[in-house]
Amino acid sequence: MKKIIGPFAQILPLTGMPLKGALRDEQLQILENAWVLINNERVVSIGKIERLKADHPSAQIEEIEGSYVLLPGFIDCHTHICYAGNRAKDYAMRINGKTYLEIAASGGGIWDSVTQTRAADEDTLVDLLVKRANRHLADGVTTIEVKSGYGLSVEQELKQLRAIKEASYKTKATLVPTCLAAHLHPRDFGGTAEEYLHHIANYLLPVLKKENLANRVDIFIEQGAFKPQAAQHYLNKAKAMGFDITVHADQFSTGGSEVAIEVGAVSADHLEASKAKEIKALAKSDTVAVVLPGASLGLGMHYAPARKLLDAGACLAIASDWNPGSAPMGDLLLQAAVLSAAEKLSTAEVFAGLTYRAAHALRLTNRGTLATGTPAIMQAYPTDDYREILYHQGKLKPVILY
Repeated sequence: MKKIIGPFAQILPLTGMPLKGALRDEQLQILENAWVLINNERVVSIGKIERLKADHPSAQIEEIEGSYVLLPGFIDCHTHICYAGNRAKDYAMRINGKTYLEIAASGGGIWDSVTQTRAADEDTLVDLLVKRANRHLADGVTTIEVKSGYGLSVEQELKQLRAIKEASYKTKATLVPTCLAAHLHPRDFGGTAEEYLHHIANYLLPVLKKENLANRVDIFIEQGAFKPQAAQHYLNKAKAMGFDITVHADQFSTGGSEVAIEVGAVSADHLEASKAKEIKALAKSDTVAVVLPGASLGLGMHYAPARKLLDAGACLAIASDWNPGSAPMGDLLLQAAVLSAAEKLSTAEVFAGLTYRAAHALRLTNRGTLATGTPAIMQAYPTDDYREILYHQGKLKPVILY
């Protein structure tokens, strides 16, 4: 059934803007006192009520009260929200001066979350994931990438990915699963890191295809995780099997983004350690640069060079990295607003990084804008000026419109 919804003080469809490079706010299309026509849950047209009614006289009118700014739903293209337990003791150690690597060496870090997640059954993981997804949804995040990576065995990774699939039926948010079985070399695996990667490539990845559990594969390239050469071999094998590739890259040291570009990864995520060489290479590539301000806030470290990446011509997305260790906050809009102040990103650059550029990092072509034919996945903020959304740094909450 056709519906005409409005009026909105402003509608920002985020159409007609480039996929790569810097953006000015003047490039934003701002439609004032506008309405949106929806048919079968898809956007048909945006414009003045008189034209929409004339073109679609049988459409139902849904008039809203108050002033609202309408945007596409935000897309969080990097999260780890399928987990059990917490790492509050890690945080206490961190603010007492311990580093990320020191905490991991003392028994904390990723392996602590692996232990707690392994102890939880699938139903518990589903319930926890649905609660987190719904919290994100209430904050305007309508599409959420969700990684495994706290199982680190064939059986336990399958448990996580099956939980993600089951949770997707229990929330209105869209969940995009990613297999991060290569998060860490598990302590209880009787072999080398290279042998572990070979093991999951042979015994886990084919099951993901068979059960349609994930079409994306990720790996953490870093000291204490996996070396670039072994990672590249694993990723090439996954790519040959038909998986999209993404990489945890350049968080504490460089090397990961180079592998990501070499294997044709959809995205390289983190990039806090990226320097001029890596920035230039990412900008020249088709790999999306995903920055994670939540991890910088949680670890008390500098942000990824978002401004330099944009000025060099990269496609930049902004994601939360919501996880129990380094980024427990999970407030995407707050993080993006703080990043924009630190890195001097325009409102247009932030909105693009949270919508259509983030969609590109997930190879989703049907969301991130309010274009004709896209799903009507929309959020409306109670203001008459779009600039207030970042100004309030996450405290202005949207109404979700499906």
